[in-house]
Amino acid sequence: MKSEKISELTTNRLSVYLRCLNTLAAAGIKTVSSRALAEQFNLNSAQIRKDLGYFGEFGLRGVGYFVEELRQHITKILGLDTRHRVGIVGAGNLGTALANYNGFRESSFEVVALFDNDKAKIGRRIGKAEIMVYDVKRVERVVREKGIDVAVIAVPARAAQKVLNQLMTAGIKAVLNFAPASLKARLGVKLKTVDLTISLESLSYFLSRPHAAVAKTGSTHRRKERAAKRARVVSDEK
Repeated sequence: MKSEKISELTTNRLSVYLRCLNTLAAAGIKTVSSRALAEQFNLNSAQIRKDLGYFGEFGLRGVGYFVEELRQHITKILGLDTRHRVGIVGAGNLGTALANYNGFRESSFEVVALFDNDKAKIGRRIGKAEIMVYDVKRVERVVREKGIDVAVIAVPARAAQKVLNQLMTAGIKAVLNFAPASLKARLGVKLKTVDLTISLESLSYFLSRPHAAVAKTGSTHRRKERAAKRARVVSDEK
């Protein structure tokens, strides 16, 4: 792999590529070019080649990528060749829904524990997998006993920083936060926040200005067309 730092945008796109390759593999497709991959899944072929280039040489000229081989490479790059055990703090509607989400198991993540401070929930088992709800005060002990290495925060904003502090004290290095709050993580802890409200408000902005959104999209499309035309002219001159 090249020595430069890999951006989070790149790793996010790798996840998308892996999902696309999984679809191709399920359809029995053995090889695919970056162009075909881009066209079928509305991606950018140049970006695909650039992203993969950070991690080595893949595929053969004139053949393309071997789907199963590239799937294995990306799976390893993303660390998905190792099972991750997940603990969810907050056994409310969101936490319970996340615990029941089948996509976790399909992507090397297994929810093994929920935590809450509500005595009416502590000791209950949630969902088909019957995941136990533990007292949040026992986070450190349960994390150690269950081998939890990823945590999800699904609590009200006012309690989120306290929960994060507990998780960091327990040794958790990777945290996905759903609380609508700006949290501070210590060095060496990766914190990723998913704020559904911000995403919805962004959609609301574009709904309130449809003409501006269309104009911007059209302008971007025209710029791309002009750039492609210039590239063709240069190529013809050569």
